[in-house]
Amino acid sequence: MLAKKFDKEVFKTDVEMAVKKLYRKTMKEATPQQIFQAVSYTVKDVIIDNWLKSQQAFEEQEPKIVYYLSMEFLMGRALGNNLINLTAYKEVKEALDEMGVDLNVIEDQEPDPALGNGGLGRLAACFLDSLATLGYCAYGCGIRYRYGMFKQKIEDGYQIEAPDNWLKDGNPFELRRPEYAKEVRFGGNTRIVYDEELGKNHYIHENYQSVRAIPYDMPIVGYDNNVVNTLRIWDAEAINDFQLDSFDKGEYEKAVEQENLAKTIVEVLYPNDNHYAGKELRLKQQYFFISASIQAAVAKYKKKYGDLRKLSDKVAFQLNDTHPTVTVPELMRILMDEEGFEWDEAWEITTKTCAYTNHTIMAEALEKWPIELFSRLLPRIYQIVEEINRRFLLDIQKAFPGDNSKIDAMAIIHNGQVRMAYLAIVGGHSVNGVARLHTEILKKDVLKDFYQMMPNKFNNKTNGITQRRFLLHGNPLLADWVTDHIGDEWITDLSQIGKLKMYADDEKAQFEFMNIKYHNKQRLAKYILEHNGVEVDPRSIFDVQVKRLHEYKRQLMNILHVMYLYNQLKLNPEMDLYPRTFIFGAKAAAGYRRAKLTIKLINAVADVINNDASIKGKIKVVFIENYRVSNGEIIFAAADVSEQISTASKEASGTGNMKFMLNGAPTLGTMDGANVEIVEEVGEENAFIFGLSSDEVINYENHGGYDPMSIFNNDADVRQVLMQLINGTYSSDTELFREIYDSLLNTKSCDRADTYFILADFKSYADAQKRVEEAYKDEKRWAKMALLNTACSGKFTSDRTIEQYVEDIWKLDKVVVE
Repeated sequence: MLAKKFDKEVFKTDVEMAVKKLYRKTMKEATPQQIFQAVSYTVKDVIIDNWLKSQQAFEEQEPKIVYYLSMEFLMGRALGNNLINLTAYKEVKEALDEMGVDLNVIEDQEPDPALGNGGLGRLAACFLDSLATLGYCAYGCGIRYRYGMFKQKIEDGYQIEAPDNWLKDGNPFELRRPEYAKEVRFGGNTRIVYDEELGKNHYIHENYQSVRAIPYDMPIVGYDNNVVNTLRIWDAEAINDFQLDSFDKGEYEKAVEQENLAKTIVEVLYPNDNHYAGKELRLKQQYFFISASIQAAVAKYKKKYGDLRKLSDKVAFQLNDTHPTVTVPELMRILMDEEGFEWDEAWEITTKTCAYTNHTIMAEALEKWPIELFSRLLPRIYQIVEEINRRFLLDIQKAFPGDNSKIDAMAIIHNGQVRMAYLAIVGGHSVNGVARLHTEILKKDVLKDFYQMMPNKFNNKTNGITQRRFLLHGNPLLADWVTDHIGDEWITDLSQIGKLKMYADDEKAQFEFMNIKYHNKQRLAKYILEHNGVEVDPRSIFDVQVKRLHEYKRQLMNILHVMYLYNQLKLNPEMDLYPRTFIFGAKAAAGYRRAKLTIKLINAVADVINNDASIKGKIKVVFIENYRVSNGEIIFAAADVSEQISTASKEASGTGNMKFMLNGAPTLGTMDGANVEIVEEVGEENAFIFGLSSDEVINYENHGGYDPMSIFNNDADVRQVLMQLINGTYSSDTELFREIYDSLLNTKSCDRADTYFILADFKSYADAQKRVEEAYKDEKRWAKMALLNTACSGKFTSDRTIEQYVEDIWKLDKVVVE
């Protein structure tokens, strides 16, 4: 089935047999969904052979294993990616063509697995791809959400959240593994029993509720190397199976309660935590998948090696942000309560095995749990956290004698809350940021006390993306062009793409490169027409901002600028404005009111502009519904301009910026996150940089001195745009966008007017947009810029990031699978 051994006739027969066995149908009778399932099962058979071989190689070669623990894995569709990594994509496409089946149509039958939402989850997916491709043994560990976060629908311009029922037709690539089920316990109390023989206390957890965690394994296929790793996602089941013959009301209610507990834990990603029940559910989810994963990892290690003192020689636990931080006390619990270790030895094993990746400087994302909730839900875990905190406070006093302010600043338990980021730092041997600027801000500002006390723990690992999904699969026209010019080594060594620099001034290469971009823009224009009913001109500039909707990412600034441009055009209809299509895609968290209002504003502006014949189509605005990996691939390939306009200092890294760069879209952005390193690689002349620096933003935040009202008073253009939010230009309800207006000018709805410095950066942003237009009008200059962005993207592969984690943090061994 692999390309080198691919037998087209065997493949065709296998697919026909699968359709027959699964559905009692012929190929002619089968629906596209049924053919997708049949093709997937046929491909899975080949993957399972390599999966078995990989497990055998791991067994024989005894490599160290990294467990990548994450609340999210935004995998994208599996079929196409698996075919790419099996190097069989073109052969399978050809075989299906001969059967009268279009592989693109079949791929479109696969729903995106609803296991993640934003950059955090997509990074985890890229990392798994790189780990397998580089030949390292790894497990991704997460939750098998039934409905993900939500499927976004846009109705009357508003975001509507619908359940994302991605499992309704089954997931052909997963394997249920009930033999590895684990029990996870919540609530109850802890009783201490003194063991006179051993002279120590035993902690007995009783009166708890529990669920059974059932693992489902999904294969992670390495590129052309026979390695198959595992994404293990946990489902929850009730332990007391419901007894029909139990008429006792108490027993009946208890059974129903158990069923409901299991069901709610795995129902949705990031339940709304604006209320107590939502907070409780989030903490339950975190402990559920961590406890199951750590239990399984320890059991696997013990079975093979026995002595847990050397756990860190063969096991690494990587905490992807603060969500998996209960790993630290859970591993301590297992080592002490189940394996009989004393505190000091258990702590040494734990801190050598765990490492933490910080993904944000935003205070609200550095999780804190109320003590009352934490101790009630996880009584034994809370006792362990208390002891970790008690001992850490003694360490602080030793390190900073007489400085009580450090205790307030650094205590893990403080002001009635458990501070999870601090627990993750104290309980591991490594703390990394995800872009150089981000890591520096952590060291100098957000986590400065910890850096002062334990500088050796801190390091940077700039994020990356997998070129195999985002170029080889997502942009086949460009991928083939790159291979024709420099060979195919870039697929597993993206630094090779730098060889394209020699073509930067080559007119033929420029023409071909821009022609590919035009074809990709036609593909996206077709998608927009089908899904939005809006006709867009592929000859216009495709100016794109697709990412999670959050105020610091400043989609609001983007749409305010569109309103400003529209005003200019209405004032001067003959203005020489190069046609622009502004493309947005973003989900807002269900409970995030202002973010959802921003989506409504974008759609309200689109409604007015797209229906104004007087501007002759010079501006179009499109909001792409339900942005996800599969439509993202189409969007990245088609973008002319990559909008990376977060408030400087707020975006930890960003990875969308890298996907756009790889596909030849120059960055329009602030010096934030990985933008700084992108500009370093491509040169400032091949990007459009604007706005306050991170130092300037942090200075305003710490010392004040910024007054958005003075900008409003002194800048007529800004004033006009803001007044249009409340004067009926974009809604007959003049109060609809009042909250957005207020958020920019006063503190009625926020602590600080214009929290994210939109008005401070507005003029600079508008100037940068003018520079984009001027550059685009110069066809040769633009073609060179676009081509150089692709040619300079070599650093931003997740393969490079993973090799750095391996070298500095995990110390893994490569595995060879014959």
